[in-house]
Amino acid sequence: MGAVKLLSTSSSPRKRGPSWLRLLVRIWVPAFAGMTIAGCSSGPPANTGHGSRPTLVSLNPCSDEVLAEVADPGQLLAISHFSLDPSASSMGVEKARRYAVTSGSVEEILALAPDVVVADEYVPAASRAALEQLGIRLVSLPIARSVAQSREQVGELARLAGHPERGRALDARIKRALENAAPEPGARPVSAVVWQGGGIVPGGDTLIADLLRRTGFASLSASRGMRQADVLPLEQLLADPPRLILAAGDPRASEDRMLSHPALEALAGTRRERFDRSLLWCGGPTIIRAAQRLADIRRSL
Repeated sequence: MGAVKLLSTSSSPRKRGPSWLRLLVRIWVPAFAGMTIAGCSSGPPANTGHGSRPTLVSLNPCSDEVLAEVADPGQLLAISHFSLDPSASSMGVEKARRYAVTSGSVEEILALAPDVVVADEYVPAASRAALEQLGIRLVSLPIARSVAQSREQVGELARLAGHPERGRALDARIKRALENAAPEPGARPVSAVVWQGGGIVPGGDTLIADLLRRTGFASLSASRGMRQADVLPLEQLLADPPRLILAAGDPRASEDRMLSHPALEALAGTRRERFDRSLLWCGGPTIIRAAQRLADIRRSL
C-alpha cells in the first residue's frame, strides 16, 4: 500500500482546538526525521478512538512490529514507510503491506486523526508543537539498549494499546526464546563480531551486544571498548580475528563488499556467517528470531 493521502474536508478529523485547516495554513511542518531503532515510553491509554481504546499511528519500524501484535485490527491506522523496505523492516514486507503507511508528515497524521502517535525521540520541535496544538498525543521512544529494556517497552506499548495481556503473552514468548537459546552452563563464550557494511560494529551498550552475551558469545568490539557505529578496519580484524564473523550486510552493495573480502579466506580459525540486518535494529518479536539464529550458529560451530 502506498503512502497515506490527505482526506477530503468532508472526512476531517474531530475538532481539537483551532481549526485544523487554519493551522495547516499557518504552520508548515517538515516530515519527521531521524527514524532509528527505538523502544518506548508511554503512559496510560487514552479513553477515545477504537471503542474504548486509542487509535494509533506508528512512525518507526520497531514500534510497527510490536503494535501489529498487540493492537486490534483497525486500531493501528498506519505504520512507517520503513517497514516496506526489506533492509529496514523488522515485521517483514509482506505483513507490512496489510497496513496503510505514512512518511510521518503532520499532514498525513492529521488526515488519519489518531489519538496517539508513537515515534522515536528525534521528532523535530516544530512537529511536536504542531501535534500538541492539534490535540494529538505524541509518545516518544528511546533506543532499547538491552533485552530487559525492550521487554519493558513491549509491556508499555501493549498498555498504550489497551491490551496489557497481549504484551504479557509476547513477553513470555521472548523469555522462552532466550531460555532456549542460552548456552549450556559453564560453556566458554565464543568470540564474535557483528560486522556491518564499511566495517561498522555495535558497541557494548546495545541490544545486539546483549543478545550475543545471552546466546553464548563474547562481542569482540565490546571487549575492545568500541562504541556504537565505530569502524573496525579490515586490517585490524585480520590481525586479531574472532572465532566468528557475523556479516550483517549485502555483499553485492559497494559499501558491503568488505564483508566478503578475499583476505578473510585466509582466516582458517574463523567462521563467517550471514546475519540478516533486520535482526539488528529492534527488540520485541525480533528478539525471538535473533536469539534463534544466534543459537543455531553457536551450536553449529
